[in-house]
Amino acid sequence: MPLFNFSAELAAAEAQAILRTADCFADIDRLTEHNQRRVLAAFIENRVETRHFAETTGYGYGDAGRETLDRLCAQIFGAQDALIRHSFACGTATISAGLFGVLRPGYTMLSVSGQPYDTLLPVLGLRRQNDNSDNAPHVDNTHKEPDTGSLRDFGVQYAQVDLLPNGGFDYPAIAAALEEYRPKMVYVQRSRGYTLRRAISTAEIGALAKFVHANSGAIVFVDNCYGEFVETEEPCSAGADLIAGSLIKNAGGGIARCGGYLAGRRDLIERCAARMNCPGLGREVGASLGNNRELFMGLFHAPHVTGEALKAAVFAAALFEELGYEVSPASKESRSDIVQCLKLGTPEKLIAFCRAIQSASPVDAHLSPEPWDMPGYDCKVIMAAGTFTGGSSIELSADAPLREPFAVWLQGGLNFHSAKAAILTAAAQLIINRQNTGG
Repeated sequence: MPLFNFSAELAAAEAQAILRTADCFADIDRLTEHNQRRVLAAFIENRVETRHFAETTGYGYGDAGRETLDRLCAQIFGAQDALIRHSFACGTATISAGLFGVLRPGYTMLSVSGQPYDTLLPVLGLRRQNDNSDNAPHVDNTHKEPDTGSLRDFGVQYAQVDLLPNGGFDYPAIAAALEEYRPKMVYVQRSRGYTLRRAISTAEIGALAKFVHANSGAIVFVDNCYGEFVETEEPCSAGADLIAGSLIKNAGGGIARCGGYLAGRRDLIERCAARMNCPGLGREVGASLGNNRELFMGLFHAPHVTGEALKAAVFAAALFEELGYEVSPASKESRSDIVQCLKLGTPEKLIAFCRAIQSASPVDAHLSPEPWDMPGYDCKVIMAAGTFTGGSSIELSADAPLREPFAVWLQGGLNFHSAKAAILTAAAQLIINRQNTGG
Protein backbone atom coordinates (compact mmCIF):
# COMPACT_ATOMS: atom_id res chain seq x y z
CA MET A 1 0.00 0.00 0.00
CA PRO A 2 2.49 2.69 -1.13
CA LEU A 3 -0.21 5.35 -0.99
CA PHE A 4 -0.59 4.91 2.74
CA ASN A 5 3.00 4.59 3.95
CA PHE A 6 3.12 7.44 6.44
CA SER A 7 6.12 9.01 8.14
CA ALA A 8 7.30 8.00 11.59
CA GLU A 9 6.14 11.39 12.93
CA LEU A 10 2.62 10.85 11.65
CA ALA A 11 2.54 7.21 12.76
CA ALA A 12 3.40 8.31 16.30
CA ALA A 13 0.66 10.96 16.24
CA GLU A 14 -1.79 8.36 14.91
CA ALA A 15 -0.97 5.98 17.76
CA GLN A 16 -1.53 8.70 20.35
CA ALA A 17 -4.78 9.72 18.68
CA ILE A 18 -6.07 6.14 18.82
CA LEU A 19 -5.26 5.95 22.54
CA ARG A 20 -7.03 9.26 23.09
CA THR A 21 -10.19 8.09 21.34
CA ALA A 22 -10.69 4.68 22.97
CA ASP A 23 -13.33 5.76 25.50
CA CYS A 24 -15.12 7.92 22.91
CA PHE A 25 -15.29 5.03 20.47
CA ALA A 26 -16.84 2.79 23.13
CA ASP A 27 -19.47 5.46 23.77
CA ILE A 28 -20.17 5.72 20.03
CA ASP A 29 -20.64 1.94 19.79
CA ARG A 30 -23.20 2.04 22.60
CA LEU A 31 -25.01 4.96 20.94
CA THR A 32 -25.04 3.19 17.58
CA GLU A 33 -26.48 0.02 19.07
CA HIS A 34 -29.23 1.96 20.85
CA ASN A 35 -30.23 3.84 17.68
CA GLN A 36 -29.97 0.78 15.45
CA ARG A 37 -32.33 -1.12 17.72
CA ARG A 38 -34.94 1.63 17.71
CA VAL A 39 -34.76 1.87 13.91
CA LEU A 40 -35.05 -1.91 13.58
CA ALA A 41 -38.04 -1.86 15.92
CA ALA A 42 -39.69 0.81 13.76
CA PHE A 43 -39.22 -1.32 10.64
CA ILE A 44 -40.77 -4.34 12.35
CA GLU A 45 -43.68 -2.41 13.89
CA ASN A 46 -44.50 -0.72 10.56
CA ARG A 47 -44.54 -4.11 8.79
CA VAL A 48 -42.15 -3.15 6.01
CA GLU A 49 -42.63 -5.59 3.11
CA THR A 50 -40.93 -6.37 -0.18
CA ARG A 51 -43.93 -4.95 -2.04
CA HIS A 52 -43.14 -1.53 -0.57
CA PHE A 53 -40.07 -1.37 -2.82
CA ALA A 54 -42.17 -1.56 -6.01
CA GLU A 55 -42.01 1.26 -8.54
CA THR A 56 -44.92 3.60 -9.19
CA THR A 57 -45.16 6.08 -12.06
CA GLY A 58 -47.39 8.92 -13.17
CA TYR A 59 -49.46 10.36 -10.35
CA GLY A 60 -48.33 7.66 -7.93
CA TYR A 61 -51.76 7.27 -6.35
CA GLY A 62 -51.93 4.63 -3.62
CA ASP A 63 -48.17 4.14 -3.36
CA ALA A 64 -48.04 1.81 -0.33
CA GLY A 65 -44.27 2.14 -0.09
CA ARG A 66 -44.43 5.93 0.04
CA GLU A 67 -47.12 5.84 2.72
CA THR A 68 -45.21 3.30 4.82
CA LEU A 69 -42.02 5.33 4.50
CA ASP A 70 -43.82 8.36 5.90
CA ARG A 71 -45.08 6.39 8.92
CA LEU A 72 -41.66 4.81 9.44
CA CYS A 73 -39.89 8.17 9.27
CA ALA A 74 -42.35 9.68 11.74
CA GLN A 75 -41.77 6.93 14.27
CA ILE A 76 -37.98 7.03 13.92
CA PHE A 77 -37.93 10.79 14.51
CA GLY A 78 -40.47 10.75 17.33
CA ALA A 79 -43.04 12.75 15.38
CA GLN A 80 -46.77 12.55 14.70
CA ASP A 81 -46.26 12.56 10.94
CA ALA A 82 -43.58 12.89 8.27
CA LEU A 83 -42.84 13.40 4.60
CA ILE A 84 -39.80 11.63 3.18
CA ARG A 85 -39.28 12.07 -0.55
CA HIS A 86 -36.57 11.54 -3.13
CA SER A 87 -37.97 14.60 -4.92
CA PHE A 88 -36.65 17.09 -2.34
CA ALA A 89 -33.61 18.43 -4.18
CA CYS A 90 -31.41 18.97 -1.10
CA GLY A 91 -31.49 19.96 2.55
CA THR A 92 -32.03 23.65 1.78
CA ALA A 93 -34.94 22.83 -0.53
CA THR A 94 -36.49 20.63 2.15
CA ILE A 95 -36.15 23.34 4.80
CA SER A 96 -37.58 25.85 2.32
CA ALA A 97 -40.66 23.66 1.82
CA GLY A 98 -41.12 23.65 5.59
CA LEU A 99 -40.74 27.43 5.87
CA PHE A 100 -43.09 28.23 3.00
CA GLY A 101 -45.50 25.55 4.19
CA VAL A 102 -45.95 27.16 7.61
CA LEU A 103 -45.22 30.88 7.21
CA ARG A 104 -47.69 33.37 5.73
CA PRO A 105 -47.54 37.07 4.74
CA GLY A 106 -47.16 39.22 7.84
CA TYR A 107 -45.62 36.45 9.93
CA THR A 108 -42.16 36.72 11.49
CA MET A 109 -39.53 34.01 11.65
CA LEU A 110 -37.15 34.35 14.60
CA SER A 111 -33.82 32.56 14.35
CA VAL A 112 -32.46 31.95 17.86
CA SER A 113 -29.23 30.23 16.79
CA GLY A 114 -27.73 33.23 15.02
CA GLN A 115 -27.32 33.48 11.29
CA PRO A 116 -28.66 30.50 9.33
CA TYR A 117 -26.46 28.60 6.90
CA ASP A 118 -25.35 30.55 3.81
CA THR A 119 -27.60 28.78 1.31
CA LEU A 120 -30.74 29.60 3.32
CA LEU A 121 -30.22 33.36 3.14
CA PRO A 122 -31.61 33.71 -0.41
CA VAL A 123 -34.69 31.76 0.71
CA LEU A 124 -35.17 34.39 3.42
CA GLY A 125 -34.43 37.24 1.00
CA LEU A 126 -31.29 38.26 2.89
CA ARG A 127 -27.58 38.39 2.30
CA ARG A 128 -24.58 37.77 4.50
CA GLN A 129 -22.90 40.70 6.24
CA ASN A 130 -19.17 39.99 6.49
CA ASP A 131 -17.19 40.97 9.54
CA ASN A 132 -14.33 38.43 9.33
CA SER A 133 -15.07 37.09 12.81
CA ASP A 134 -14.75 33.49 13.90
CA ASN A 135 -18.47 33.39 14.63
CA ALA A 136 -21.40 33.77 12.28
CA PRO A 137 -22.06 37.47 11.65
CA HIS A 138 -25.45 39.11 11.54
CA VAL A 139 -27.28 39.10 8.27
CA ASP A 140 -27.90 42.39 6.51
CA ASN A 141 -31.61 42.85 7.14
CA THR A 142 -31.76 46.22 5.39
CA HIS A 143 -30.64 45.12 1.93
CA LYS A 144 -33.43 44.13 -0.45
CA GLU A 145 -32.50 41.37 -2.86
CA PRO A 146 -34.16 41.26 -6.31
CA ASP A 147 -37.61 39.67 -6.49
CA THR A 148 -36.87 35.95 -6.56
CA GLY A 149 -39.90 34.65 -4.67
CA SER A 150 -38.15 34.63 -1.31
CA LEU A 151 -40.01 34.68 2.00
CA ARG A 152 -39.30 38.38 2.21
CA ASP A 153 -40.92 38.92 -1.18
CA PHE A 154 -44.03 37.29 0.26
CA GLY A 155 -44.08 39.58 3.28
CA VAL A 156 -42.47 37.27 5.83
CA GLN A 157 -40.18 39.14 8.21
CA TYR A 158 -36.94 37.87 9.73
CA ALA A 159 -35.47 38.54 13.16
CA GLN A 160 -32.43 37.06 14.86
CA VAL A 161 -31.04 36.37 18.31
CA ASP A 162 -27.42 35.26 18.51
CA LEU A 163 -26.18 32.43 20.67
CA LEU A 164 -24.22 33.18 23.82
CA PRO A 165 -20.41 32.98 23.67
CA ASN A 166 -20.62 29.45 25.15
CA GLY A 167 -22.97 28.37 22.34
CA GLY A 168 -26.10 28.27 24.49
CA PHE A 169 -29.40 30.00 23.90
CA ASP A 170 -29.71 33.60 25.10
CA TYR A 171 -33.01 33.25 26.95
CA PRO A 172 -33.39 36.89 28.08
CA ALA A 173 -32.87 38.06 24.50
CA ILE A 174 -35.23 35.37 23.20
CA ALA A 175 -37.89 36.44 25.70
CA ALA A 176 -37.54 40.05 24.58
CA ALA A 177 -37.75 39.04 20.90
CA LEU A 178 -40.85 36.92 21.52
CA GLU A 179 -42.47 39.98 23.10
CA GLU A 180 -41.33 42.43 20.42
CA TYR A 181 -41.85 40.43 17.22
CA ARG A 182 -44.58 37.95 18.19
CA PRO A 183 -43.03 35.42 15.80
CA LYS A 184 -44.99 32.60 14.24
CA MET A 185 -41.85 30.47 14.07
CA VAL A 186 -38.75 30.08 16.22
CA TYR A 187 -36.00 28.59 14.05
CA VAL A 188 -33.00 26.59 15.24
CA GLN A 189 -30.06 25.40 13.17
CA ARG A 190 -28.73 22.42 15.08
CA SER A 191 -25.39 22.10 13.32
CA ARG A 192 -22.69 24.74 13.18
CA GLY A 193 -22.63 25.56 9.48
CA TYR A 194 -19.46 27.40 8.51
CA THR A 195 -18.81 28.70 12.03
CA LEU A 196 -16.74 27.61 15.01
CA ARG A 197 -19.69 27.46 17.41
CA ARG A 198 -20.69 24.08 18.80
CA ALA A 199 -23.69 22.09 17.65
CA ILE A 200 -26.88 22.33 19.71
CA SER A 201 -27.96 19.26 21.66
CA THR A 202 -31.40 17.68 21.66
CA ALA A 203 -31.71 18.43 25.38
CA GLU A 204 -31.07 22.12 24.72
CA ILE A 205 -33.63 22.12 21.92
CA GLY A 206 -36.14 20.47 24.25
CA ALA A 207 -35.59 23.14 26.91
CA LEU A 208 -35.96 25.87 24.29
CA ALA A 209 -39.19 24.36 22.95
CA LYS A 210 -40.64 24.26 26.46
CA PHE A 211 -39.69 27.91 26.98
CA VAL A 212 -41.10 29.05 23.62
CA HIS A 213 -44.36 27.17 24.08
CA ALA A 214 -44.79 28.59 27.58
CA ASN A 215 -44.21 32.16 26.43
CA SER A 216 -45.71 32.33 22.93
CA GLY A 217 -47.78 30.57 20.31
CA ALA A 218 -44.75 30.09 18.04
CA ILE A 219 -43.79 26.75 16.59
CA VAL A 220 -40.22 25.50 16.94
CA PHE A 221 -38.66 24.43 13.63
CA VAL A 222 -35.27 22.68 13.70
CA ASP A 223 -32.81 22.27 10.84
CA ASN A 224 -31.73 18.77 11.88
CA CYS A 225 -29.09 18.31 9.17
CA TYR A 226 -25.96 16.46 10.37
CA GLY A 227 -27.61 15.76 13.74
CA GLU A 228 -29.67 12.62 13.08
CA PHE A 229 -28.68 9.58 15.17
CA VAL A 230 -25.86 11.47 16.91
CA GLU A 231 -27.79 11.28 20.18
CA THR A 232 -30.29 8.80 21.61
CA GLU A 233 -33.35 10.88 20.68
CA GLU A 234 -34.35 13.40 18.04
CA PRO A 235 -35.69 16.98 18.47
CA CYS A 236 -39.36 16.07 17.93
CA SER A 237 -39.16 13.62 20.83
CA ALA A 238 -37.88 16.50 22.97
CA GLY A 239 -40.66 18.92 21.99
CA ALA A 240 -39.78 20.49 18.62
CA ASP A 241 -42.82 21.00 16.38
CA LEU A 242 -41.11 20.46 13.01
CA ILE A 243 -37.72 19.22 11.81
CA ALA A 244 -36.08 18.88 8.42
CA GLY A 245 -33.08 17.05 7.05
CA SER A 246 -31.30 15.81 3.95
CA LEU A 247 -31.03 12.21 2.77
CA ILE A 248 -27.51 12.69 1.43
CA LYS A 249 -26.48 13.41 4.99
CA ASN A 250 -27.01 11.18 8.05
CA ALA A 251 -30.59 10.08 7.44
CA GLY A 252 -29.87 8.52 4.04
CA GLY A 253 -27.23 6.16 5.38
CA GLY A 254 -24.98 6.67 2.35
CA ILE A 255 -27.48 4.75 0.21
CA ALA A 256 -30.20 7.27 -0.69
CA ARG A 257 -29.06 9.14 -3.81
CA CYS A 258 -31.11 12.26 -3.12
CA GLY A 259 -34.04 13.55 -1.12
CA GLY A 260 -35.04 14.94 2.24
CA TYR A 261 -37.55 14.60 5.05
CA LEU A 262 -39.85 16.74 7.16
CA ALA A 263 -41.22 15.39 10.43
CA GLY A 264 -43.36 16.91 13.15
CA ARG A 265 -46.89 17.82 14.11
CA ARG A 266 -49.53 16.37 11.80
CA ASP A 267 -51.15 19.72 10.98
CA LEU A 268 -47.79 21.24 10.05
CA ILE A 269 -46.83 18.29 7.87
CA GLU A 270 -50.11 18.63 5.99
CA ARG A 271 -49.28 22.28 5.25
CA CYS A 272 -45.80 21.31 4.11
CA ALA A 273 -47.27 18.64 1.83
CA ALA A 274 -49.47 21.28 0.19
CA ARG A 275 -46.36 23.38 -0.43
CA MET A 276 -44.35 20.36 -1.63
CA ASN A 277 -46.92 19.67 -4.35
CA CYS A 278 -49.95 21.96 -4.33
CA PRO A 279 -53.07 22.55 -2.21
CA GLY A 280 -55.64 19.83 -2.76
CA LEU A 281 -53.12 17.21 -3.82
CA GLY A 282 -50.55 17.38 -1.04
CA ARG A 283 -49.01 14.03 -0.15
CA GLU A 284 -51.41 11.93 -2.22
CA VAL A 285 -49.46 12.29 -5.46
CA GLY A 286 -45.84 11.78 -6.37
CA ALA A 287 -44.56 8.62 -8.01
CA SER A 288 -41.70 6.80 -6.30
CA LEU A 289 -40.04 5.92 -9.64
CA GLY A 290 -38.30 2.98 -7.98
CA ASN A 291 -36.58 5.03 -5.28
CA ASN A 292 -38.40 3.58 -2.28
CA ARG A 293 -35.99 0.69 -1.74
CA GLU A 294 -33.03 3.07 -1.41
CA LEU A 295 -34.90 5.26 1.06
CA PHE A 296 -35.92 2.29 3.21
CA MET A 297 -32.42 0.82 3.09
CA GLY A 298 -30.77 4.18 3.76
CA LEU A 299 -32.90 4.79 6.84
CA PHE A 300 -32.07 1.30 8.08
CA HIS A 301 -28.31 1.80 7.68
CA ALA A 302 -28.31 5.39 8.97
CA PRO A 303 -27.50 4.74 12.65
CA HIS A 304 -24.51 2.55 11.82
CA VAL A 305 -23.12 4.86 9.14
CA THR A 306 -23.57 7.85 11.45
CA GLY A 307 -21.58 5.98 14.08
CA GLU A 308 -18.75 5.45 11.58
CA ALA A 309 -18.84 9.16 10.70
CA LEU A 310 -18.66 10.07 14.40
CA LYS A 311 -15.59 7.88 14.82
CA ALA A 312 -13.96 9.60 11.84
CA ALA A 313 -14.69 13.02 13.35
CA VAL A 314 -13.35 12.08 16.78
CA PHE A 315 -10.20 10.59 15.26
CA ALA A 316 -9.60 13.68 13.11
CA ALA A 317 -9.94 15.89 16.18
CA ALA A 318 -7.53 13.76 18.20
CA LEU A 319 -4.96 13.54 15.40
CA PHE A 320 -4.93 17.26 14.68
CA GLU A 321 -4.74 18.02 18.39
CA GLU A 322 -1.59 15.90 18.43
CA LEU A 323 -0.27 17.92 15.49
CA GLY A 324 -0.88 21.22 17.30
CA TYR A 325 -3.97 22.52 15.49
CA GLU A 326 -7.05 24.12 17.04
CA VAL A 327 -10.08 21.88 16.57
CA SER A 328 -13.78 22.18 17.34
CA PRO A 329 -15.16 20.15 18.97
CA ALA A 330 -12.21 18.75 20.91
CA SER A 331 -11.75 14.99 20.65
CA LYS A 332 -13.30 14.29 24.06
CA GLU A 333 -16.17 16.79 23.84
CA SER A 334 -19.74 15.57 23.56
CA ARG A 335 -21.20 15.90 20.06
CA SER A 336 -24.56 16.80 18.61
CA ASP A 337 -23.60 16.59 14.93
CA ILE A 338 -21.05 14.76 12.79
CA VAL A 339 -19.12 17.86 11.72
CA GLN A 340 -15.50 18.35 12.72
CA CYS A 341 -13.92 21.78 12.29
CA LEU A 342 -10.14 22.06 11.90
CA LYS A 343 -8.71 25.56 12.05
CA LEU A 344 -5.82 25.48 9.57
CA GLY A 345 -5.01 29.19 9.49
CA THR A 346 -4.15 29.85 5.84
CA PRO A 347 -5.90 29.40 2.50
CA GLU A 348 -2.92 27.36 1.26
CA LYS A 349 -3.31 24.79 4.05
CA LEU A 350 -7.06 24.70 3.57
CA ILE A 351 -6.72 23.96 -0.14
CA ALA A 352 -3.97 21.39 0.46
CA PHE A 353 -6.12 19.60 3.04
CA CYS A 354 -9.13 19.34 0.73
CA ARG A 355 -7.03 18.15 -2.19
CA ALA A 356 -5.46 15.46 -0.01
CA ILE A 357 -8.88 14.23 1.15
CA GLN A 358 -9.95 14.02 -2.49
CA SER A 359 -6.79 12.09 -3.40
CA ALA A 360 -7.62 9.41 -0.81
CA SER A 361 -11.27 9.03 -1.82
CA PRO A 362 -12.69 5.94 -3.56
CA VAL A 363 -14.19 7.99 -6.42
CA ASP A 364 -12.48 10.71 -8.50
CA ALA A 365 -9.28 10.44 -6.47
CA HIS A 366 -7.25 11.59 -9.46
CA LEU A 367 -9.08 14.93 -9.61
CA SER A 368 -7.97 18.06 -7.76
CA PRO A 369 -10.68 20.31 -6.28
CA GLU A 370 -10.45 24.03 -6.98
CA PRO A 371 -12.11 26.95 -5.16
CA TRP A 372 -15.13 28.15 -7.15
CA ASP A 373 -18.11 30.51 -7.00
CA MET A 374 -20.65 28.03 -5.65
CA PRO A 375 -24.33 29.09 -5.84
CA GLY A 376 -25.63 30.35 -2.51
CA TYR A 377 -22.28 31.59 -1.16
CA ASP A 378 -20.69 35.04 -1.16
CA CYS A 379 -17.10 33.88 -1.65
CA LYS A 380 -15.23 31.04 -3.30
CA VAL A 381 -15.78 27.61 -1.77
CA ILE A 382 -13.63 24.50 -2.06
CA MET A 383 -15.16 21.07 -1.68
CA ALA A 384 -13.52 17.66 -1.59
CA ALA A 385 -16.06 14.91 -2.16
CA GLY A 386 -14.85 11.75 -3.84
CA THR A 387 -18.26 10.24 -3.24
CA PHE A 388 -20.50 7.61 -4.82
CA THR A 389 -23.38 10.11 -4.62
CA GLY A 390 -22.63 13.64 -5.78
CA GLY A 391 -22.21 16.01 -2.84
CA SER A 392 -23.06 13.37 -0.25
CA SER A 393 -21.97 14.73 3.13
CA ILE A 394 -22.36 11.41 4.95
CA GLU A 395 -19.58 10.06 2.75
CA LEU A 396 -16.27 11.58 3.75
CA SER A 397 -16.11 15.15 2.53
CA ALA A 398 -14.25 18.32 3.41
CA ASP A 399 -15.25 21.81 2.44
CA ALA A 400 -14.87 25.44 3.39
CA PRO A 401 -15.38 28.98 2.16
CA LEU A 402 -12.11 30.77 1.46
CA ARG A 403 -12.51 33.36 4.19
CA GLU A 404 -11.30 33.88 7.73
CA PRO A 405 -10.52 31.92 9.86
CA PHE A 406 -9.52 29.51 7.04
CA ALA A 407 -10.96 26.51 8.81
CA VAL A 408 -12.08 23.33 7.08
CA TRP A 409 -15.25 21.44 7.92
CA LEU A 410 -14.88 17.67 7.73
CA GLN A 411 -17.82 15.31 7.91
CA GLY A 412 -18.91 11.81 7.07
CA GLY A 413 -17.25 8.48 6.40
CA LEU A 414 -19.13 5.41 5.18
CA ASN A 415 -16.68 3.36 7.19
CA PHE A 416 -14.15 4.49 9.75
CA HIS A 417 -11.09 2.73 8.34
CA SER A 418 -11.25 4.29 4.88
CA ALA A 419 -12.04 7.68 6.43
CA LYS A 420 -9.05 7.30 8.74
CA ALA A 421 -6.74 6.63 5.77
CA ALA A 422 -7.95 9.82 4.07
CA ILE A 423 -7.54 11.90 7.24
CA LEU A 424 -3.99 10.60 7.67
CA THR A 425 -3.27 11.45 4.02
CA ALA A 426 -4.43 15.03 4.60
CA ALA A 427 -2.31 15.33 7.74
CA ALA A 428 0.71 13.94 5.88
CA GLN A 429 0.30 16.59 3.18
CA LEU A 430 0.25 19.38 5.75
CA ILE A 431 3.42 17.98 7.35
CA ILE A 432 5.12 17.92 3.93
CA ASN A 433 4.02 21.50 3.23
CA ARG A 434 5.38 22.61 6.61
CA GLN A 435 8.71 20.96 5.93
CA ASN A 436 8.92 22.55 2.47
CA THR A 437 7.97 26.05 3.63
CA GLY A 438 9.36 26.02 7.15
CA GLY A 439 5.95 27.13 8.53
